[in-house]
Amino acid sequence: MAGKPGFDRRTALKGGLTVTAVGAFGSWTAHAANAGLAAGAAPEPTIYSTAAWGARPPSGAITIENHKPTYIVVHHTVDPGNTDDFSKERAFAISKAIQNFHMDSRGWIDTGQQFTNSRGGYITEGRHESLKTLRGGTKHVQGANVGGHNSQVIGIENEGLYVDVDVPKALWDSLVKLVAYMASQYGIGTANIKGHRDFNSTECPGGVLYGRLPELRTAVGNVLGTQIEQPLEWPLLKPGETGPRVLAAQHLLRDSGARNVPTDGVFGQSTKDAVTGLVAARGIEAHQCTASAHADETGFFGADIWPLLARPVKPGTDSEAARAAAVLTDAAGARSAGATELSTQAWKELLNG
Repeated sequence: MAGKPGFDRRTALKGGLTVTAVGAFGSWTAHAANAGLAAGAAPEPTIYSTAAWGARPPSGAITIENHKPTYIVVHHTVDPGNTDDFSKERAFAISKAIQNFHMDSRGWIDTGQQFTNSRGGYITEGRHESLKTLRGGTKHVQGANVGGHNSQVIGIENEGLYVDVDVPKALWDSLVKLVAYMASQYGIGTANIKGHRDFNSTECPGGVLYGRLPELRTAVGNVLGTQIEQPLEWPLLKPGETGPRVLAAQHLLRDSGARNVPTDGVFGQSTKDAVTGLVAARGIEAHQCTASAHADETGFFGADIWPLLARPVKPGTDSEAARAAAVLTDAAGARSAGATELSTQAWKELLNG
């Protein structure tokens, strides 16, 4: 068993990067320069192929999209949890377990994600052909890890559960390297480095790791010397939560026809049932990463629901959607009266205020 990597949360740069991030790209940038890489390029980290970790052959043809992916998506596996085994052997075992689950329990042709990152910092190829296709830089392998968006994304499963605890240093460092390499190969901007919850109503990649995505974008942008953009995203609401965003969501659910939803700002059973009903009625595709098999996320209200309900509306007018807008406008300390019609961006700004 390899020794457990340490982790230091002290900030080290004005941009708010941690010592972990500095270590990830400090010597690495020097390596890139010594290797003669062009500006905006990143070296390929060590990635173990499907052959190296002993993957089963796929049960069907691998689909290779004839275009670059638009997004890099970060996941966490949830199960088997936060082990202290940081060895390469453990990384290979995790890769095999994920593939077996996806093929035997879900009936997929192969591993769902394109790459897996272990707690010890070992990166493995997930779905066959992903590594060769990434090296080509013009196409990408279609996976099965983000519901409704698999033709657009390249996904990374990070071993562990990151709802309440942080990632190990080794995992973080390898994640920065892998994402920077992907971004440089495909010309993906930092704004399009996303978490799974930015597409589907899921906890994934865990609140803690998701909260570090701005740091990840900054680290990658600094490695590549590219513009760093921090996009606004739709928030995730879960049963048991309270507050103005929940109240706004309740008004929007009522606006969609779920008239039995209370407007008390408490995400209780009636609100959960309304969300579940909406998902079924609108045919919202279930999210598909490894984490979703190990946690009950029924009734979560996130990125695939907000855009359906948060329609253009002027706060203060006589509709449930307008009442939702007024709740958020008032919570932000702005006056509802006289406010202009809310665009998608305005909804996001109020929800993130």
